Amino acid sequence: KLAVEFPSEDIFLMTASPVIKAVTNFKQVSKTLEEFDVEEQPSSLLEKRYPNIRVIQSGVKQLKSDEHTILTEDGKEYMYEKLCLCAGAKPKLIFEGNPYVLGIRDTDSAQAFQKNLAKAERIVVVGNGGIALELVYEIQGCEVIWAIKDKAIGNTFFDAGAAEFLIPKLTAEKRETPIQCKRTKYTMEGSEEKERPVGASDKVGSALGPDWHEGLHLKGTKEFSHKVHIEILCEVKKIHLQQEFIQLQRTSLPFPKEEKNVEPDEVLWPVYVELTNGKIYGCDFIVSATGVVPNVKPFLDGNDFAVGEDGGLEVDKHMHTSLPDVYAAGDICTASWEPSPVWHQMRLWTQARQMGWYAAKCMAADTLGEPIDLDFSFELFAHVTKFFNYKVVVLGKYNAQGLGLDHELMLRCTKGQEYVKVVMQNGRMMGAVLIGETDLEETFENLILNQMDLSAYGEDLLNPDIDIEDYFD
Repeated sequence: KLAVEFPSEDIFLMTASPVIKAVTNFKQVSKTLEEFDVEEQPSSLLEKRYPNIRVIQSGVKQLKSDEHTILTEDGKEYMYEKLCLCAGAKPKLIFEGNPYVLGIRDTDSAQAFQKNLAKAERIVVVGNGGIALELVYEIQGCEVIWAIKDKAIGNTFFDAGAAEFLIPKLTAEKRETPIQCKRTKYTMEGSEEKERPVGASDKVGSALGPDWHEGLHLKGTKEFSHKVHIEILCEVKKIHLQQEFIQLQRTSLPFPKEEKNVEPDEVLWPVYVELTNGKIYGCDFIVSATGVVPNVKPFLDGNDFAVGEDGGLEVDKHMHTSLPDVYAAGDICTASWEPSPVWHQMRLWTQARQMGWYAAKCMAADTLGEPIDLDFSFELFAHVTKFFNYKVVVLGKYNAQGLGLDHELMLRCTKGQEYVKVVMQNGRMMGAVLIGETDLEETFENLILNQMDLSAYGEDLLNPDIDIEDYFD
């Protein structure tokens, strides 16, 4: 976006990785909903397309904001007029530095994971966001103990009702063929030869796209397809290596089966996980999919940034940090403006793309001294993704975030086909979750945006016999 806005200026893109992430197959689904793939491409492609862009492959060592310079790991120094920090976030590992704990958030760690899984008989997955959800669904031939701190799976994206709707898919033996994913994949050049040490997830990789598990062969050693046991309302209390566990002289549990008699586990596992509910399970390794923390560390030293509660760099509604000429966008930043009542920040690909594009517009407007309005994409939270092969659309305050007790929910569910939930407040639609091919996203988007009073329609709003999209067309 910057290259287009300033065709005669030099634009430097500094990145620690040899590939860059590009957005492809972009589709504007509705006014605020967009679908796209994320593809790794060699940086030369970007330089070819925009002659004023130079990609500098090096990590950043230090930002000297007073002097408007950046020092890179390879010892060079670069001056900037305006700077935008888009360094993303890092996986939040449950235990740092434990070789049996793998963090997953990027393409590299997904490959490391696949290597380990090939030999695994049982793994423990910790976390309840999108990556944990997809991971558990995709893994075959390996016992999975899934520890979540909530009552229901997928809490980041939906509620217990939606979870109930999806759970049968986890235990279904016969898997339907997934819709083919048309993304070419670039691997990190040279990463094949260098064996990546387990636990090297502190290396900065680029974040995963929405269908990151496609093309990865996620199969363990056992012959059955799906074995998932969910432990709810718990977190990991401790991780014991095999020797420590033997000295503890405590018993660990086998994989839970239908029969009630629980014998202690006879197998010796490389590592043991003790949960806050008192249960101990042995496993081959632990996947930590517990979200991300903004990657601010390289930039804080010597710079007086205002930092948000979630650890991100605070930005105002022009994506400006608290330092002159420094902007931030994507996972690294914390939106500190007064948000629209139906928008909230969530560290997702869609928001990263919108923020990056808008930050470039703001940098241009500031340089040219022009006024600029907050971009329309921040009017309504809207995200479309796929879980368990269902299309999933979440709009507005889809989990009644911040609405207190003053709201009501309406539901419509057809087992195995669709799940529709709307969040209502004072007769107005504030949010929605749509799972399956409901074709309601555009109608609901409009109803949330224009805040029309819908009390007159009552329960009929979700009546399947009434064609609601025609009605509000």
